[in-house]
Amino acid sequence: MLVQQFRIPEIIFGRGSIKQVGFCAQRVGAEKIFLITDRGILQAGWIDVVLPCLKKEGIAYEIWHNLTPNPKDYEVEEATRIYLESNCDAIVAVGGGSPIDVAKAVAIMATHQGSIHDYEGVDKISNPLPPMIMVPSTAGSGADITQFAVIVDSLRQVKMIMMSKSLVPDISITDPLVLTTKDPQLTANSGMDALAHAIEAYVSVAANFLTDSYALTAIRLISAYLGKSVASKTNLEAKDAMAKASLLGAIAASNALIGAVHAMAHQVGGKFDLPHGMANAILLPHVMEYNYPACIERFAEIAEAMGEPPGNKNLRQRAKVAIESVRILAREVGIDENFSKAGYSFSEENNLVLSTNASKDSCLITNPRDAGTNDIYEIFRRAF
Repeated sequence: MLVQQFRIPEIIFGRGSIKQVGFCAQRVGAEKIFLITDRGILQAGWIDVVLPCLKKEGIAYEIWHNLTPNPKDYEVEEATRIYLESNCDAIVAVGGGSPIDVAKAVAIMATHQGSIHDYEGVDKISNPLPPMIMVPSTAGSGADITQFAVIVDSLRQVKMIMMSKSLVPDISITDPLVLTTKDPQLTANSGMDALAHAIEAYVSVAANFLTDSYALTAIRLISAYLGKSVASKTNLEAKDAMAKASLLGAIAASNALIGAVHAMAHQVGGKFDLPHGMANAILLPHVMEYNYPACIERFAEIAEAMGEPPGNKNLRQRAKVAIESVRILAREVGIDENFSKAGYSFSEENNLVLSTNASKDSCLITNPRDAGTNDIYEIFRRAF
């Protein structure tokens, strides 16, 4: 048996837990925090909830929100400059994957030389990072838990993946109430992103007994509650369940790692600025079809977790049901079945570029079935 490692942040979960940001900042020794968020969170009023909590603990702050949905390298440069000029000593992110990814990138650049491009890849972070506290606002990205940061290289138009245990935040605060201000499309995209995390972690070649339990529980919760969460902003039972699913799926993905779905979605998002969750949702069943020969037993277990009883089906039939169940769920929450129907058209030339870049993505290492450029090209072609 291989030696296995399992890393997660300190986790605080529950309705109203966002109000613990100040106390958490005080506990990590912060005197002035760099608060990264986005315009949507500001407009929804969640920063107005956070600021009194910081003031109560005597924590000064600098707010920065000048970022885009797929954050770029030059945005990281701007944020890092302001962080250093403001003499901050800790970082808090309130938002989805974009603010959290930028927060991690700023933590790297505040303590290392060069540019963010120098840290693309695995285990390139050598210095201690400032304390990081993350408050996720979407039930899906999982960036508040994971050892990944994803930033767009604006020149190459690809997403750079930084992977290091150092990027696991110190504290993750998940407040399901924050989900009540998210629109249905974002809820659907984020939920399918969480499903991709859980499924890819469950079939990963690095899966283990700990990640398996988290992944399967996440799959069960998403299958049962994503539709309800998309249908109603005020269904708190569904928001609680999806917040838990996102948390569990991210724990599994961070420790078992992920696969071809994310390797491919990173390229689409980097070149065409597509929403990451939507790209994952469209690609997931196509990648599952490709991976099917390598993980029949696991797919059969996924089908059962999604509420499909074995019945009289044999193992292979049950495995196929898992793929169809993912398609049905995506359709139910309004996700288009391919990129063309979603309004995105890619040329054969673009496909070759995307496939070549995806074949170099570090996420591909733990995919259960080997995939070269030609294999990925064919998956993309079907997904277009």
